[in-house]
Amino acid sequence: MGYHPLGDTLVRLQHLHLLLAIAQTGSLRASADLLNVTQPALTKALRQLEEEFGAALVLRSPKGVRLTAPGEMLAARASTALREIERAREEVDWHLRHAHAQVTIGVSPVAAILLAPGALARFSVRWPQVGLRVRDTLYPRALEQVRAGELDIALGPLPMEGFGRDLLVHPLFDSRIIIAARRSHPLAHVTSLAALADADWVLSGPAGGPGDPRNLRYETEFAGTPKVRLECESFATLLALMPRMDVVGIMPKGFFDRHGPAMDLIELPIADALPSTTIHALYRADAPLTVPAQRLLDAFVAEAAEQQGVASP
Repeated sequence: MGYHPLGDTLVRLQHLHLLLAIAQTGSLRASADLLNVTQPALTKALRQLEEEFGAALVLRSPKGVRLTAPGEMLAARASTALREIERAREEVDWHLRHAHAQVTIGVSPVAAILLAPGALARFSVRWPQVGLRVRDTLYPRALEQVRAGELDIALGPLPMEGFGRDLLVHPLFDSRIIIAARRSHPLAHVTSLAALADADWVLSGPAGGPGDPRNLRYETEFAGTPKVRLECESFATLLALMPRMDVVGIMPKGFFDRHGPAMDLIELPIADALPSTTIHALYRADAPLTVPAQRLLDAFVAEAAEQQGVASP
């Protein structure tokens, strides 16, 4: 009988399931029952697996069986491999049943600048037939849109007061903030928040959010309450106005690095510790994500991990 690649692959998958069953149950008999095979067949498959890897994978004792160190290493890889195979089956099944689909996401400015380009590129290579709709949004509006089903996923900071149990939240990365002003600002070289006590501030985004300077007093010894002279809902408006006004404002470090210098803005050399903001992905708890939406979330998680590994945003 000739070699059959597919049959060999199926046997190998059974071997991986076998190893995970032993790790789970600590018993050959219980593993055989779990896999619906006879104990002699299980023992034979285990012996084949040990011969292939040239190592004892299971240690037997009167109290049962447990994996050896090589067995644990292989089991960890087996778990990942089987999970990926299941994901592949799910994706193939979805592709066969759905010719077209669309995922709608809302992104905060930081998520749009730092994560969206890489994450959407990752996703589009694997899911070219899925349409993507990207909307600029911030809380509290982002939470309302997710709850209403207008967004499949929202990415950005969360309100300090919480978000409710009807939403699932996945933290992505921590975003550093800086204090920025135009280069010619009289206070452009101050090194403490106390020196900005009488400055005119710009509020970016919603009140109480990470762009609200009035939050600084909770994190630092800020002298008094910052005076908000200007309020901007979007970073595009912020970038247009700050170079022409003597105001100081909070910006995410990653956003400033990409746009600030080009707009003749500088980062003030503040020595005080400034708070950071955690960027989250959130979606409804009562409506499971579609396969494409879940894979898009996976792409954002992977991109966030890569960004965090390169440098703190």
